[in-house]
Amino acid sequence: MLIISPQTCTEGFAYDRGSRRCIDEDECRTQPDVCRGDMQCVNQNGGYLCLPRRLYDQPYRSEIPARPEATAQCLLGYTPAEDGSCDDIDECETNSHHCNPTQVCINTAGGYTCSCTEGYWLIGGQCQDIDECRYGYCQQLCANVPGSYSCSCNPGFILNPDSRTCQDVDECEDEPCTHGCFNTYGSFMCNCDEGFELASDGTSCIDLDECSFSEFLCQHRCVNTPGSFSCVCPPGYYVYEDGRSCEDINECDTGNNTCTTAQVCFNFQGGNTCLDALQCHSPYVEVSDNQCMCSAENPACRDKPFTILYRHMDLSSGRSVPADIFQMQATTRYPGAFYIFQIKSGNEGREFYMRQTSNVSATLVLSRPIKGPRELVLDLEMVTVNNVINFRGSSIIRLTVFVSEHPF
Repeated sequence: MLIISPQTCTEGFAYDRGSRRCIDEDECRTQPDVCRGDMQCVNQNGGYLCLPRRLYDQPYRSEIPARPEATAQCLLGYTPAEDGSCDDIDECETNSHHCNPTQVCINTAGGYTCSCTEGYWLIGGQCQDIDECRYGYCQQLCANVPGSYSCSCNPGFILNPDSRTCQDVDECEDEPCTHGCFNTYGSFMCNCDEGFELASDGTSCIDLDECSFSEFLCQHRCVNTPGSFSCVCPPGYYVYEDGRSCEDINECDTGNNTCTTAQVCFNFQGGNTCLDALQCHSPYVEVSDNQCMCSAENPACRDKPFTILYRHMDLSSGRSVPADIFQMQATTRYPGAFYIFQIKSGNEGREFYMRQTSNVSATLVLSRPIKGPRELVLDLEMVTVNNVINFRGSSIIRLTVFVSEHPF
């Protein structure tokens, strides 16, 4: 039985709220004097008939005892039987009904009624198809067909056994994603592990090239790996704890150097060098392991620096400028004396200059960036002038600067 709203019942039917369906309306009871004159109202399914009262009130056969071989007088819709009774005429079987081709004939006692098959309703005497899709019979998709309907579901859903409602399909059970899968209502979403991104097909994952994101990801060189990346450092360095910075390997401490026992290992950024034992050339004599002296009593020492002190330092390639890199000061002070600090040699490229910071000290300043690897030897001179005793002398610091290949 079709379940519909009160506004959809056709003429001859009324909506019953208890059963929520359309039931036949008894016009003979609800409409007084629907049949006039000597006519009797007879209710039918979806309508009524007006029959002559004399026919409606007559018994099925005559009250007059029938003589043998007598024919019974039967009401309309009945036919005499051999035993003198009245048998109902099946108008539907004898095709003596007046239902139109769209209707279905239903035999009744003494008559028949015209009705419609399931999926149709009677409108204006004609059986017309009920559009079940119009009344929301299906939860999602509906296709109306003559006398019936068919439900289906949107992609991502399957039809329930009731053939009307739909339930979500868990696509993740079929493992459509190469990495992770998240089921959603009617669909699904793929996600990727860290270091990967979703491809254009929406299901597979491709590696992210983290090294292409920034040139500052690693201090030296970035190497992409599946789902990640790694930083590598040049020879002479190791990757620091942060995994990105490069730290110098002190080959002099680790013993990983080629220096002999007679040499001194000097470490600098990214490498090391072996320093030979100090050799002072005449007229200089060695006074310590890094200092040569020329005695004032020696006539050959006239006009020569009194002492030469040997020092070494390292410098990163491309270091920002200006930068104070070395301090120089007088260790012995004489009354009435003053001091002049200058670069005597090794500054042909004018990368350095001396800035006097007091009357007894000065600072070596890097004024231009230097690209390595490179080795420079600077003679830093301190001139002592004492006009009281008419004295002028000098001392030299021979500074060897090892410039690294890399800026770290």
